[in-house]
Amino acid sequence: MRRGRLLVQFLYLLVLCCDDPIVAWAAEAFIGTYGINYGRLADNIPSPDKVVTLLRAAKIRNVRIYDADHTVLTAFSGTGLDLVVGLPNGNLKDVNASEDNALDWVKDNVQSFLPDTRIRGIAVGNEVLGASSNELGGVLLGAVKNVYSALKKLNLDKVVQITTAHSTAVLANSYPPSSCKFNDNVDQYMKPLLEFFQEIGSPFCLNAYPFLAYLSDPGNIDVNYALFQKTQGIYDQKNDVRYDNMLDAIIDATYVALEDAGFKKMEVIVTETGWASKGDSNEAAATVDNARTYNYNLRKRLALRKGTPLRPKHALKAYIFALFNEDQKPGPTSERNYGLFKPDGSLAYDIGFPALKSSSAISLRGSLKV
Repeated sequence: MRRGRLLVQFLYLLVLCCDDPIVAWAAEAFIGTYGINYGRLADNIPSPDKVVTLLRAAKIRNVRIYDADHTVLTAFSGTGLDLVVGLPNGNLKDVNASEDNALDWVKDNVQSFLPDTRIRGIAVGNEVLGASSNELGGVLLGAVKNVYSALKKLNLDKVVQITTAHSTAVLANSYPPSSCKFNDNVDQYMKPLLEFFQEIGSPFCLNAYPFLAYLSDPGNIDVNYALFQKTQGIYDQKNDVRYDNMLDAIIDATYVALEDAGFKKMEVIVTETGWASKGDSNEAAATVDNARTYNYNLRKRLALRKGTPLRPKHALKAYIFALFNEDQKPGPTSERNYGLFKPDGSLAYDIGFPALKSSSAISLRGSLKV
């Protein structure tokens, strides 16, 4: 463990001392293909140190949280886990208003924990564009720029990547994928944001839920198509490709929208995807069997390290939603039942991960591979 920490510190110092762009490398928040969202809107989930044990046992290296809680950041110190922290929507106006505010936030919540806690990314806001109210649309880019400016002042811009996650509400005409564009109501905010992300080398981050798409139109969508099961799929005549699962189609629709907007080379990363194991009466597809099927097949899909039909050379990367069921989340019952694990650390359903309560999970300290 000590040798690993010394290596992290050496690489961190090397980046700080490197002003030559030929020698320095761009920040990359996601290593491998599989990650998970560690949401904490619950009063009954394990403490952060036990969560670290669970993640290491499951060999899940990439983790996203929705804030920068210091208890969590301290628990992740020295673990080798790669962490993306969130700057919540409620902080966007403050950070947009002043570079000093952004600098203070980055100092307090990022710099002070490096390099022992491997903070690899900052997600500035979540699903800001495309919301029913675009109140924060006008401050998102300013907040992103101020956070990036703070990273540069602290010589952390080659260590920590800046992103923001979008819902599929920013997309229009996504069926078939070749017809997709960005919605008119986000255009004025989206293009300048993408221009800046292209300049600093950030990906396009998408929260993509075949579960929700299926619920919206179960009469016309084959549930097997949404679950990575055998199905006829869909044929996109314009691009001459066939899709055997909905997630690939959603991602390629996003690539088409990006190309239409002038950003053909930007990578798409899935920052949330999952399937609820329980729902209300109008959420009949939210079952344990379907959740197990989706997440098991998704895990196999990501392990192949292959791309989508339109971007076959870019291995798909996805953060699963979520680590735990969260009993304090608002909304329909499904919102509180996306977890791979129950609050006590036992499995919500088995897709091949060890349970926190098992002795093997507690003692395992293997390498992080996924």
